[in-house]
Amino acid sequence: MISKKLSLYYIACGFIILSCLTFLIVPYSNSAVLSKLGSQGAEVTAIQEALKDRGLFSGNVTGYYGTQTQAAVKRFQKIKGLSADGVAGPQTLSALGITIGSVPAATEANINLLAQIISAEARGEPYVGQVAVGAVILNRIEHPSFPSTLSGVIYQNGAFTAIVDGQFWEPIASSAYNAARDALNGWDPTGGAIYYYNPSKTSNRFMHSRPIITTIGEHRFCS
Repeated sequence: MISKKLSLYYIACGFIILSCLTFLIVPYSNSAVLSKLGSQGAEVTAIQEALKDRGLFSGNVTGYYGTQTQAAVKRFQKIKGLSADGVAGPQTLSALGITIGSVPAATEANINLLAQIISAEARGEPYVGQVAVGAVILNRIEHPSFPSTLSGVIYQNGAFTAIVDGQFWEPIASSAYNAARDALNGWDPTGGAIYYYNPSKTSNRFMHSRPIITTIGEHRFCS
């Protein structure tokens, strides 16, 4: 009898502990993905830039969510009729025009579209360099400063020379299809780059100012 009572006691305690852990952990994990006081990174940079464009943030764009950023977010939230908690949740980000997409599946349509821009931008580059160009495009989808879809990134106004000069519409190099598949399946030889350029073909000061992560073939890949 004593053993049975102890067993029931331990079971009851287990349920109580599990309930407490669920209560404590789940809300925290949900809120941890939001930009708030103390956060840092690309999303915070995009928030600061968006607020600065609206004249609501006068500080430096640092990518760190300090008290100035929090106060600016609260001002923006009040203007938009949102809960002024100073946390940049989904509603606030949407109102700021900030979206973050996810890497699309390796469907035939996505492979073909990605291969088209890889071929146009990296034809003649070593195979790993072709994959790297595809990876940059996919990294942009997940970055708040760029459109959140594959087509949005590729067709973004002025983003790629090959779109402007018409090379995008030329026949696709066969290697570009495999490079697109590898990129869509997660191979990123750039280490997270969101820019690339050929130093012998561009004098763009902004591109030359970006921190270089790696060089593959004729391209420098930057953050």
